[in-house]
Amino acid sequence: QVQLVESGGGLVQAGGSLRLSCVASERTFSRYAMGWFRQAPGKEREFVAAISWSGATKYYGDSVKGRFFISRVYARTKVDMQMNSLKPEDTAVYYCAASRSGPDERIVGYDYWGQGTQVTVSS
Repeated sequence: QVQLVESGGGLVQAGGSLRLSCVASERTFSRYAMGWFRQAPGKEREFVAAISWSGATKYYGDSVKGRFFISRVYARTKVDMQMNSLKPEDTAVYYCAASRSGPDERIVGYDYWGQGTQVTVSS
């Protein structure tokens, strides 16, 4: 069964950093675009960042531009996201997702989802 497994979440103080990772269980994901979304309690799931299978194209949500950085070694099944200057409003469950059709800011653009990892930023 195809799996996406996130790791790296935790508790951090405002202004701190965390690095999230997502690993896909199958080699076929090396040709998938990957994305990160997040969902805070009582809020809709929102786009955070996405990267193409080659790593050449990256998109970011407006609220994280300049603070979060998504990366991927060319055509590998592991994607990282470095999160800097974290704010309390970044607190959410972060989900990794995979897309056959390319990096996308829309939830519907993704075919597979991980279970999520909790990020909590204290003030």
